[in-house]
Amino acid sequence: MLLAAKLIICLVALLHFYFLWLEMFAWTTKAKKVFRKFPEELFEPTKTLAANQGLYNGFLALGLIWSLLIKDPEWQVYVALFFLGCVSVAGIYGAFTASKKIFTIQALPALLGIGLLLMHFFL
Repeated sequence: MLLAAKLIICLVALLHFYFLWLEMFAWTTKAKKVFRKFPEELFEPTKTLAANQGLYNGFLALGLIWSLLIKDPEWQVYVALFFLGCVSVAGIYGAFTASKKIFTIQALPALLGIGLLLMHFFL
């Protein structure tokens, strides 16, 4: 159970490092293919906003990686739950405000990780 949770944490962290790269460094190039519904003429004017958003995704990814490096097993779970919770809330909010697809890509893996950690912690 714990191994599965750690694999999900790694997956969520990798996704958020990808979001960081996409929003900070590839917003006006590769991001146009990912965010097809976003008007093409707005990519350049929103470059700074996207970079800021990417930075936050990087913080989430680093927090998840940090959780895997904590030696105390109890605190490792607490920190992972916190960052997975942040990712879940962001994904749910994004699903309501931007695209339902965000729930599947961002929130669902984080919620799965939370479920696995809670099963490990309480079973």
